Parts: sequence; structure tokens; C-alpha cells
Amino acid sequence: MSSTITSPARAGINSESFAAFLDARREPAWLRGLRQQAWETFQTQTWPDRRDEEWIRTDIRLFRADQFRLPGAAPGDAVVPSPLLSVGLELGGATTSVNSVTTATHLAPALAERGVLFGGLEELVAAQGDRLRPYFERRQLNPVHDRFASLHSACWAGGTGLVVPRGVVIDKPLHAHATMTAGGTDFGRTLIVLEDGAEATFLLEDASFDPQGSGLHCGALEVVLGAGARLRLVHLQDWNKQTWHFAHQSAQLDRDASLQWTIAALGSRLAKVNQQVLLTGPGAETQVNGVLFTEDKQHLSYHTLQRHRAPHCRSDFLYKSALQDRSRTVWRGMIAVDKQAIKTDGYQRNDNLILSPLARADSIPGLEIEADDVRCTHGSTTSRIDEELIFYAQCRGLSRREAARLIVTGYFQQVFDRITIESVREALGQAIIRRVRECD
Repeated sequence: MSSTITSPARAGINSESFAAFLDARREPAWLRGLRQQAWETFQTQTWPDRRDEEWIRTDIRLFRADQFRLPGAAPGDAVVPSPLLSVGLELGGATTSVNSVTTATHLAPALAERGVLFGGLEELVAAQGDRLRPYFERRQLNPVHDRFASLHSACWAGGTGLVVPRGVVIDKPLHAHATMTAGGTDFGRTLIVLEDGAEATFLLEDASFDPQGSGLHCGALEVVLGAGARLRLVHLQDWNKQTWHFAHQSAQLDRDASLQWTIAALGSRLAKVNQQVLLTGPGAETQVNGVLFTEDKQHLSYHTLQRHRAPHCRSDFLYKSALQDRSRTVWRGMIAVDKQAIKTDGYQRNDNLILSPLARADSIPGLEIEADDVRCTHGSTTSRIDEELIFYAQCRGLSRREAARLIVTGYFQQVFDRITIESVREALGQAIIRRVRECD
């Protein structure tokens, strides 16, 4: 279906290109209505600026939406970059997309026979619209949070959908690979639904074809876990350094559900990501691990929210950043506990390792607690690399660059050790180590 969509007639993001985008799609009326509502909201909004509290540390004045097209057709001769996370793994299913168009999908027949839905999200909506409709209409992701959220809600295309029926356990990882050509756009939406007692491992990665070509990602990721469901999710963001990356990500956990979510952010020119986990059922628990590595003039901004809406839930957020050259990271975390969420156990921590005197890390943890009888703590550290460690490593025959790589590896090891798949741990570690230069 989506592979035959033609590009809008005009470049830029405007009413004419949106009308062409909408007319080219063959979608249910309810989805078309949601898109039109979001577009109307988009037209009334302005792009965020540094007067907004959420954007005060992130400057997007150089961003020009009119330089990019809305999603259209994938190039016919595209050679997709090799994925990193799936190397050496036997997969239960895989999808590949180019510029928001799904180009390949595979699902093991045994999983299809057990009722698992997996593939391009547009194709799944066309085939299973009635089943997926509630997840779009519930608005777990706020479509009017900012202008990027409205734009995505109106113009999302491609992406991956996964629905695992009640009690089904998928023992082989599933993999989704989103890619973008020079000057391309990715408006992919990922929807992961695990019904009661289901279990799965999902690997998601983003990559650019051309290391120098510009790009725009305006995406969303939504996770819905039923009672007792268990999901292990790993997401590698490795766009090139000319790509603007804007994303809203949300997970909702029902009673006794469990989510382990690992994020590795290495790419993009500028990234602004809002990530929230909603613990809505008693006994739910989540562990979120973040690895950020920046270089040159990269700017990565992550805002995280751990919202406890039910009693006896546990959340553990750990974000670690390493910065070199003139790069910058912004992490702003919040643990929010509703009145009824007694016996909450919430923790958040952000560590920053500065590899250059020109790099900068902003860390802003926060608590909003309305319930009694809770345990909520947070911590933050920022430090330069220890010259004494460099000295001792050099005394044992290592160069300064080798010593820096060794120290950075050890610094991130706490996060890597939480990943259950050995090959994924190694792939993420190697992707970071290749970027480490001599520390100043």
C-alpha cells in the first residue's frame, strides 16, 4: 500500500502538501479525521522557542521546516545501511523502512499462526483497523503537546506495529530498521501492544544513508503493556549529524507489567525527545537506561517523566552521557507521584562524563510527590575524566586515546550490563568506542 504513494507536489510543509499527502492515502475515515484534527491544531501553533520553559536550553532557530517534504515514496534504488543490533541474531520478525515507507517485512510463520501482528504500521491499520483504532483514539501520546507532536499526528507515515495476543511469549527478538536518504524525512510511528501475560523483545534502530545529507525525523513511539506483560526494548538512534530529531515516546504499564527500556542516542545534529512511562496498574515496574554520546557540535536533549498513578509500583531511570568537542546534552527528569500511588519506589539518576573543556552537560532532576508513604530519590553527577586514570593506563603501555576508550567503556558498562542480549551489548559498546578520540 504505502510503497505506491507519490510525493506531494510542492516541497515544504504546508496546507497544499498536506492535502496532497492526505489524498494519496487509502485509510479508514476515522484515521483521516484524526489527521485533519491534528493538522488544524498544527496550523494554529508556532514553533517552540527559547521563551518556552521546556525549550530554554535547546535552540532550534536554524531549523527550517520548508526545507523538507512530507513523506512520499521510497527511492527505488536505495541500498539500506547494514543494521547493528540484529547482527548474529536469529530474529522472529523484521521490518525495514526508507523515508517512512516500509520496504520489507518478515514474520516467522509460527508467530503468525499464534495471532501475532507485526509489520509496517500503515499496512496493519489497513488490514486490522478496527483492532488498532482504540490505540490511536486513546491519545496516550498527547497530539497537541507542541507543534512537532501535532505535525507527527497529522502526517505520520511508515513505522512498525506489533500486537502480541494474551499469553503469547515470543522467544526470538523482533527488529525494526528505519533509514533515511539525504534530504529525506522520517515520520515513522511505532506501536507496540502486549496483551495480558504476553512477552517480547523488540530492537529498534535508526540510520542514515549519507553521513553528510540533511534529514528530518519527527516520530513517535507508543508502548501498551497489559497485566503481567513483559517487554525488553532497545532503541539505537544513529542518524547522521545533519539530521534534526524530534520524538515523543510513551509507555503505559498495567498491573504487574514489566518494561526494560534501553536507549542509545549517538546521532543527529539536534535531538529533542520527550519520554514518559505511565505506571497505571498496581505492581508495575520499569527500568529505563539511557546512553548518550556526543561529539562535534551535537546537541541532545532528553526530557523524561516517571508518572506513578497506582500503588506499589517501581521505576528506575539511569541516564549516562559522555561528551567531547563542543557538544552539549540536556537531561531533565521528573518523578511524579499521584495521591493514590502509595508505596511508590522511584529513582532517577543522570551521570555526565566531560571529555572536553568546551563540552557542556545540563542535568535537572525533579520530584512532584502528592502521596504519603513513598520512597523517591534522585541523583546527578558531572565530572571531567580522571587524569590519574589516564596516567596509570599510559604507564601500562596504552596511548592516551586507548586509555580514554577504556575509561569510557567502563563508564557505560553499568548500562550495558543491564542488556540481556550479549551481541546487542557488544554492538552498542563498539558503536560508542569508535567515536572516542583523545580527551583534552
